Amino acid sequence: MGTGDVQVETRDQVLYVLIDRPAKRNALSRSVLAQLGTVFAAAADDDSLLAAVLRGAGEKSFAAGGDLADLASVRSLAEATEMSLQAKAALEAIRQFPLPVIAALNGDALGGGAELAVACDFRIFAAHARIGFIQGRLKITTAWGGGLDLAQLVGPARAMRLLSRSELLSGEDAMRIGLADAVTGGDLANDDLASDHLDQAVSAFLKPMLAQAPHVMRAFKALNLAQRRGAGRQELLDLETRNFAAAWVHDDHWAATDGILKKEKT
Repeated sequence: MGTGDVQVETRDQVLYVLIDRPAKRNALSRSVLAQLGTVFAAAADDDSLLAAVLRGAGEKSFAAGGDLADLASVRSLAEATEMSLQAKAALEAIRQFPLPVIAALNGDALGGGAELAVACDFRIFAAHARIGFIQGRLKITTAWGGGLDLAQLVGPARAMRLLSRSELLSGEDAMRIGLADAVTGGDLANDDLASDHLDQAVSAFLKPMLAQAPHVMRAFKALNLAQRRGAGRQELLDLETRNFAAAWVHDDHWAATDGILKKEKT
């Protein structure tokens, strides 16, 4: 299923979202950002889902930042503010998605593309993929909430270094600072093999999640989101208690418990 430059597929209880603009290095136009927001908002109520995977088409770019041709018409302070807020809303739909979202970095995530990657819960890098908050090279700042996400992931001091130096990080470097969750091996001379390795890495990362119950995954994400927005300890404890109690009385819990008890009797 496709909506313009964004392709969507659901299989095995996973929502797969593809930015399909390889000729444009999957640059994020206002239309693409709006489509991403719509896709994630629309899928949020699908109780059968366990996770989502977001990637770019091709092997060169996850997303090469904002689409400069599309954004060239944004000239006034009011227009720049509106663009920032609209893009923030699109990425917020990804952050607030009630299940884990994996960014599969098939290639470089640069500028706004890096902001998109850190709006997701996890990041898996192809061997050749890099991430860089290089907005400063265009004499601008982060615009879509990515600066805040980066600081939460790697700490304020390291985030300041990455931003102020416009550093490009390999997957291995990103792993060392907690910005990546997995990096593929891959034969960089073979695009098909590199793609297979990324798909395999995503599948391996997803496998334990697919053994969970959807309502349990939603509970985990809800607690994580509350922590990210700075909820107080008592609010977090209350949320944990409510989610636990609901999960305890769910049929899935009793089925899992019965299975264990039957094994212990044999």
